[in-house]
Amino acid sequence: MAVVPLGLEAEADVAGVLCDAFSDYPVMRFVLGAGDDYDERLRRLVGFFVARRLRQGGPGLGVIESGCLVAAAVLTRPLEPDLPAEVAAMRDELWRALGDAARARYETYAAEMRAFAIDRPHHHLNMIGVRRSHQGRGLARPILEAMQRMAEDDPGSAGVSLTTELANNVALYERFGYVVTGRTRVSPDLESWGMFLATR
Repeated sequence: MAVVPLGLEAEADVAGVLCDAFSDYPVMRFVLGAGDDYDERLRRLVGFFVARRLRQGGPGLGVIESGCLVAAAVLTRPLEPDLPAEVAAMRDELWRALGDAARARYETYAAEMRAFAIDRPHHHLNMIGVRRSHQGRGLARPILEAMQRMAEDDPGSAGVSLTTELANNVALYERFGYVVTGRTRVSPDLESWGMFLATR
């Protein structure tokens, strides 16, 4: 199955896929908390994550089926440019909309993730997801393989790092050659693993 590069022109489609895929993901539940407006808050949060990555030049990858994007990933390059002013403004607006409590929970999560930092320049997988209607068909595999090739082809990249909050995902990523670099409990209901695939 072919993997296609995705840029700014696909920002809304990528956000749509990842919102669907991450609708009940532990990190999103932790950061956003409960409430009747959860879906709207999720749309804002994921939309910002996607916009930030793509607008800072991070690569996007996807799988298209019957003309529709059904799986997508966004990554950070080994050397990321400074945060553009427009993205900083989007970030500030996001936290105004989501509130101080959500921001504090996100910062708690982000601080825990820093313990997994790899000390060599590398690609980082920020998010990967498959629409719920298409899950179970192996659509993440070609994206993971394309990410590995991207890191292998970049002499400035030592590999690909990621974090996951689902124990089942740990075994999945291990099958692709990732190794666990750390494990932490962010809250009673949120555990996270750092993983790394070394390509050089």
